[in-house]
Amino acid sequence: MASSFRAFLKRKDIEPSLQRYGIDAMSAMAQGLFCTLLVGTILNTLGSQFNIGLLTKAYFTIAGNSYTVGSLASAMAGPAMAVAIGYALKAPGTVLFSLPAVGYATNALGGAGGPFAVYIVAIIAAEFGKMVSRETRIDILVTPLVTLLSGTLVAALIAEPIGLAASRLGKLIIWATQQQPFLMGILVSTIVGMALTLPISSAAICAGLGLTGLAGGAALAGCCAQMVGFAVMSFRENKWGGLVSQGIGTSMLQMGNILRNPRIWIPPIVTGMITGPVATCIFRLEMNGAAINSGMGTCGLCGPIGVWTGWVEPSAAALANGATAITAGASDWLGLALVSIVLPAIICPLVAFPLRKAGWIKDGDCKLN
Repeated sequence: MASSFRAFLKRKDIEPSLQRYGIDAMSAMAQGLFCTLLVGTILNTLGSQFNIGLLTKAYFTIAGNSYTVGSLASAMAGPAMAVAIGYALKAPGTVLFSLPAVGYATNALGGAGGPFAVYIVAIIAAEFGKMVSRETRIDILVTPLVTLLSGTLVAALIAEPIGLAASRLGKLIIWATQQQPFLMGILVSTIVGMALTLPISSAAICAGLGLTGLAGGAALAGCCAQMVGFAVMSFRENKWGGLVSQGIGTSMLQMGNILRNPRIWIPPIVTGMITGPVATCIFRLEMNGAAINSGMGTCGLCGPIGVWTGWVEPSAAALANGATAITAGASDWLGLALVSIVLPAIICPLVAFPLRKAGWIKDGDCKLN
């Protein structure tokens, strides 16, 4: 019985594994968030700050609510996350096209912690849909019905509790960072920074927890320490191409090298342990843009852009945590530049220097293929 069920799952390409659920699905969820919530936030901020009529005009009125291009994109975060997860799980078309409704309902029910709720519910709905896909002669009816019903029913049961739990955990982290900015600056910076380099999604984690404020600033510091740190530390091996691909792309490119020699990870981690409390204690750097920015680092400069958008137009999550719009001064800009780029570019190679001298890190250890 067990063997036949395993054979059925294999035939349906259902693979309950860390790779499929913990890496592929979560990374795809972050992409769905990026293409809707994050891009929409950037468009709205650009429109309001530079008085771009194309971006500030409300072109769409739906159910009494008016939307700009950016706000409409942000409103589609739930459907986009669900479809992205279904795509990562290799769902067939009839499942994939049924997931937007599941994602919309789940994200709405989940509230501030909606992304984590969508992550769990979309996986369940997609896998149930895959189980029945092409198993009947009326597949065009059965598969969407099973996907929609399983997703919406599960969402009705668990989306709100999951969202509430994620939101409360995020608020606890934010509160703890305010109370103990030094220790939490180190802790948040280190954990989120390492998550960025690991093949999981730091952006999705920050979005699900709603990390804003000082905690978001610490998370940004850790991510930038990994990306800029690895980019500069490995410049001798990877030159300008590596500088750009890691500094503006992702430090995840070093994961294979880390598995071969874990010691190369020490300098970026130590760098984040330094820049985290610099962000929280010295510059009081807050990330009050969309929470997903906290886990983006310098990827497409989304982290620094998120800080800027938070200055001029705090996100709903940040407003709920007491943030207000500010007029950034010279110290704010200096702190952002130092924490995001300058300090990681200086500290990481300095930490790596004695490790190279001791033979812990050898030439070629950070070479990208």
